[in-house]
Amino acid sequence: MLEQIYNIPWQMWTLSALSLSIGWGIRGNFGHEVGAALPGALVAIAICLTSGRLDWLPRVHFFAMFSAIGWSFGGSMSYMQVVSYTHSGHSPTIFYGYANLFAIGFLWAAPGGLAIALPIILDNYRLGLFFLPFLSVFIGWALQLFLIDLITRYNYDYQSSQRHESPLYWYDTDWLDVTVAMGATLIVVAIRGGFDFATSLILHLGIGWWLAFLVLVNLLKLRMTPPRGDNWSGCVGIVLGAIVFCLRHDLHQLLLSMLVTGFLGGLAFSLGQMIKLFWIRTGWQTNWHSVMEQTQGFLFGLALVAGVGMLRLTQPAVSTALDLPQWTHIFAVIFVLVVLTYLNHRKAVSTWIQQIPSLPERFYGLPTVGLFLPSRGLIGWFELIYLSIGGAILYLLIIHFEHPIPLFPESWLGRGQLLYLVFTWWIIVFNFERALTGFSPGRLVTEGVITFNGVLVTILALSVPVGFSVTPIVAFGEQQWFNGGLLAGFAVLTGSSLLFWLITQMLYDRQPVGHSGLHIRFGPNRTATTDRPKSGQAHP
Repeated sequence: MLEQIYNIPWQMWTLSALSLSIGWGIRGNFGHEVGAALPGALVAIAICLTSGRLDWLPRVHFFAMFSAIGWSFGGSMSYMQVVSYTHSGHSPTIFYGYANLFAIGFLWAAPGGLAIALPIILDNYRLGLFFLPFLSVFIGWALQLFLIDLITRYNYDYQSSQRHESPLYWYDTDWLDVTVAMGATLIVVAIRGGFDFATSLILHLGIGWWLAFLVLVNLLKLRMTPPRGDNWSGCVGIVLGAIVFCLRHDLHQLLLSMLVTGFLGGLAFSLGQMIKLFWIRTGWQTNWHSVMEQTQGFLFGLALVAGVGMLRLTQPAVSTALDLPQWTHIFAVIFVLVVLTYLNHRKAVSTWIQQIPSLPERFYGLPTVGLFLPSRGLIGWFELIYLSIGGAILYLLIIHFEHPIPLFPESWLGRGQLLYLVFTWWIIVFNFERALTGFSPGRLVTEGVITFNGVLVTILALSVPVGFSVTPIVAFGEQQWFNGGLLAGFAVLTGSSLLFWLITQMLYDRQPVGHSGLHIRFGPNRTATTDRPKSGQAHP
């Protein structure tokens, strides 16, 4: 039975791995939660297209939206010092680095696996319950940024080197974002007159975030990479909250998919760094950080397929997504194509202003980019362009529901392929444009490889057999795998960390690797400090 369940087509393995590799390489150029959402959306479309499940295809845009949100959580975690620990040449620090890379990879991949599985297992009613809370949370976050900027006249975001001077700074975490999300969700609870599947899940994740942050960081004083941020603790809480929710609702298949994706994702994240250190030892010079990121993305894609691929044969057919309200379909497409790309691509404008002498911060009375914030000018030229694009897409989607546009394919496979290609090349081209003003031969490892991979995934996405389909089989007893899966996951964590620690020391004989800042976690030469960054100095 297990062999049947994991009889996953090669197209799914290949397209998903390459898609996450492309997205992960691009994510590294934009960063944080909105950057991590890009590979999440791209790989979800790839999995849907290659699943052979014709009943999933009408949900392809929901796959993209849910997966983008799930993979975005991990983008809140700081991990570059953890990477540097494995470069340190200090034996305990090297082991600590690999163990925490595994932990970060797990905490990043597990919510991603959970999120992409929701459109697979939920009926239309429970799936439809998520859209109003999502909208409420997004509005809450937009108001939060606007009001903070309006009051302080300064945007203390993750890119600000002075963010620790904000009175809202608390271990450099997303505590306010989580609180706003919970408050926005409670508003929906009040409107609906009680809790439901969607609001309960969101609040489980939020409560888990707060409990883990308060206990692990504030009570036990556990700091992964001080003085860097401790959002890792909140991500621990997100995973624990998801586990509690799945157990309370007997969603054992969902829980299994999340844990398999998580543990294999942890291995992928640490293995990607080990592969980078192996190639650095050859003495070749290139952009090794980008090599690590794209390798991690490729391995993340394999982990995700292993985690959710089983669902293509164990989950019964889902009801047609066409029964959901029209606005939910439009909302999902606008979120993926317009909102995600704007939130990432607006960061490129600052790069252009710095590197192009002829491009001012303001011209013809408007800022180049306003970020929808009062201190930045609210609406700039970049916002005007994106508002026109978003308005055009919104208008076309609305009239398409009334009178189908001939350009849009009639089949859901064709529509999914169109969404995949538009989104893929949208982010590839813009990522290239961001780098173009400061392009160098080393950028070929990033933009060059990403573009070549874009050509490959275009061929793979368009060559999915039209008649390719599978029929679900009876699900195996997933509950019995829970305890064994946890033990196996922790065994992989320990074994892989020891193995990579040993290989690194054999390769470099306890000498610093270079290609990274020197960061040591323990001992008299430790660089880690729990002191809060000082006012007037840049945040580490």
